Amino acid sequence: MIVLSKEQIEEMVDPDQMMDQIEEAYRIYGSGEFYMPPRPTVEHENKQLMYMPCYTKDIIGTKILSIFPENSKLGLPSIDGIVLLNDYTTGAPLAVMDGQSVTAWRTGAVGGACAARDIHTVYVFNHSDRDLTDYLERLKKAIDKEDVKVVQCKAVEELVRNSDIICTTTPSTTPVLPDDKELLRGKCIIAIGSYMPEMREIPDAVLDLVDNVYIELPYACEESGDLSQPLASGKLTKDRIKLMHEYLISGEKEIKEGQTTYFKSVGMGLFDVCIAQKLYEVAKEK
Repeated sequence: MIVLSKEQIEEMVDPDQMMDQIEEAYRIYGSGEFYMPPRPTVEHENKQLMYMPCYTKDIIGTKILSIFPENSKLGLPSIDGIVLLNDYTTGAPLAVMDGQSVTAWRTGAVGGACAARDIHTVYVFNHSDRDLTDYLERLKKAIDKEDVKVVQCKAVEELVRNSDIICTTTPSTTPVLPDDKELLRGKCIIAIGSYMPEMREIPDAVLDLVDNVYIELPYACEESGDLSQPLASGKLTKDRIKLMHEYLISGEKEIKEGQTTYFKSVGMGLFDVCIAQKLYEVAKEK
């Protein structure tokens, strides 16, 4: 059995391969050649364990995440965990991997902005007064492009005004973007947080600007407050919610100039399995 640490994954990871694996996951989803039950969550005293099993026709993968929000007070990551791969035929364990790294790379590959686009400046805003010096340095290193600047914003309005692509990654229970249609018009919005019904990052103004909301799987409509709350209020209707794999397979990828787009991601075990399988294959080659 192979054991891969965060450092080993960072040494061998290829961002382009990771994005290819996300596209492969969408292809598999469209083919139906997988089994992925709803992910159970066990919560006690604001401590969560989330289990994300998934079978493909080639391999079985399970990600076990610990989500401990209070870790921020200790200077530790709020999300940690492992990914376990099993042989599809025998069930024998094949690999155990650092869950933080697999989660980070699959989440980053879903948006893929700096790898897929000619980005020259990344603007960062944090809702708390936490010192971001170390984070900004790590972000700059992760982007790994000398001509890309990383700038910390003093207000979310500054970030929105200066950005073409906006990624939200918070556990907020109230929208983190301004409810201002003119400020949000023409933006590409990739919402990564809001993985529980009480969480919400995206304001109603975005729903007024877009024709459709793109998601990964129907379960997201129940799981994410970014979808369930506006569905309940009537601000969003189910006919406007489209599955991303259908969009990609259709080939209708042309975005009109000035069009506002909104992709709501809650992640899925199929992403983790495809990413972990590629890391396992690369590790075996090495």
